[in-house]
Amino acid sequence: MKKIYLGIDVGSVSTNLIAFASPEEMLASVYLRTYGQPIQAIQEGLKQIVTLLGKAEVAGVGVTGSGRALAAVMTGADVVKNEITAHAVAASFVVPDVQTVVEIGGQDSKLIILRQGVVTDFAMNTVCAAGTGSFLDQQAARIGISIEEFGPQALKAKNPVRIAGRCAVFAESDMIHKQQQGHSLEDILAGLCEALVRNYLNNVGKGKEILAPVVFQGGVAANAGMCQAFNRALNIEVIVPKQYNVMGAFGAALLAREAKLESSSFRGFELIDRHFSSNGFDCQGCANRCEVVEFREGERVLARWGDRCGKWSNAVAV
Repeated sequence: MKKIYLGIDVGSVSTNLIAFASPEEMLASVYLRTYGQPIQAIQEGLKQIVTLLGKAEVAGVGVTGSGRALAAVMTGADVVKNEITAHAVAASFVVPDVQTVVEIGGQDSKLIILRQGVVTDFAMNTVCAAGTGSFLDQQAARIGISIEEFGPQALKAKNPVRIAGRCAVFAESDMIHKQQQGHSLEDILAGLCEALVRNYLNNVGKGKEILAPVVFQGGVAANAGMCQAFNRALNIEVIVPKQYNVMGAFGAALLAREAKLESSSFRGFELIDRHFSSNGFDCQGCANRCEVVEFREGERVLARWGDRCGKWSNAVAV
């Protein structure tokens, strides 16, 4: 039976899983929409891994993403890391001398600065989601094209229009205004890409030294219009890895492999058919009014988190 390493990245928009025996050869890759249901997304992802690979022994599991706490408890993960670390490790494996990682996902954007293989600085978007995958999906739907058509159409532009990209609301209003003025769809899409790249560099990239090689990853890296806009703005040819949309999961699996575990704590592929649930409640114990999340398998409480004092989380006997 083959030994594999699993990586799971649970984000707000997508849940990604990868499996490899050797990192040079990915055996399975799964990209799913989370749809606000991370438990079901993880179970479906593991089900697809089993379908693709058949029986396999799991030597290690790494999890990352905004839903990593839930994923860790649910799967019995061996390594739990934040997205910055996971994406940096994956980018460094694909491009060993990488100095800058641009990562744009469904609802957030990251910039990671590496020097000599070590993360020295990073930044994330704060309030505005302009330029993220969900915003681009929304604009493609509003115009009446698929998101897959967005990039190729933008590449056809002859004279990209200037669009205000500092805010998602203003960008959409400006696009509508340019359409009403009679500008071509291609010029508007290319202009939007350029505006979103300016927004990224002026906010997430503000004060950062962006040096080549630059690796562009995350779902938005599939958009050729955005790649071209970054190339022009940076005067650098950005590198888009083959596994651009699952780099977080890839990094998590690499970290599990690096841990050199004697055995994995993975709870088995049987958890695909188990019943998990989660709910939140407000603790009334003090003025903090902590929002506590409780995670269950059937009637059994597996974990709680969100309390500052440990009153609830420390009371769980796993």
